[in-house]
Amino acid sequence: MKALKYDPLDIVVTGVGGQGNVLASQVLGLALLTAGYEVTVGETYGLSQRGGSVTSQVRVSSGPVLGPMMPGHRATAIVSLEPLEALRLIGDYGHPGVVVLTNDRPLRPLGVLAGEQLYPEPAELKATLEGLCAKLCWLPATAAALELGNHILANVVLLGALCGLDLLPIGADEVEAALGEMFPETKMTPNREALAKGLALVREV
Repeated sequence: MKALKYDPLDIVVTGVGGQGNVLASQVLGLALLTAGYEVTVGETYGLSQRGGSVTSQVRVSSGPVLGPMMPGHRATAIVSLEPLEALRLIGDYGHPGVVVLTNDRPLRPLGVLAGEQLYPEPAELKATLEGLCAKLCWLPATAAALELGNHILANVVLLGALCGLDLLPIGADEVEAALGEMFPETKMTPNREALAKGLALVREV
């Protein structure tokens, strides 16, 4: 078993209802658990059926089992399927050394669509995030998923990207095996392609 670079390793996975971030956290947790680490996964749901925030916390250690909810401002990485959610979560769990991986595709809340609220311009949002973290990976995960035929694969694209950074003690092969535990082989080809796409995208950053 490879030693953890960060112990504990605390990863926040966030998005809005229907984007698949809970599945992403479960896949990541299973891959790490299978590799022999102590893993806890905690989930917080907002108005998930109406596009509300959904956040998962994956906590990994080589020692005692950790509680499912990490302390504030202690995340090793924030993985976000929606860029404004990344900004929201960095306020709770971020610090100058945190790494942020985010999809660049906005999913505007109901208040924005109704004209009651404003959504930041992408360039402004990106610049703000860059100023609040050690490394920002601003990735076209949804665009990559659509190239593969299904926007929901953006979550797996981001998992592949996470595997391409020097954060996890496991790689894409272990994540692929965990996906294989959750999906039939007939659905694995697009998942493998999404993982590979995420790896390629993060290497371009």
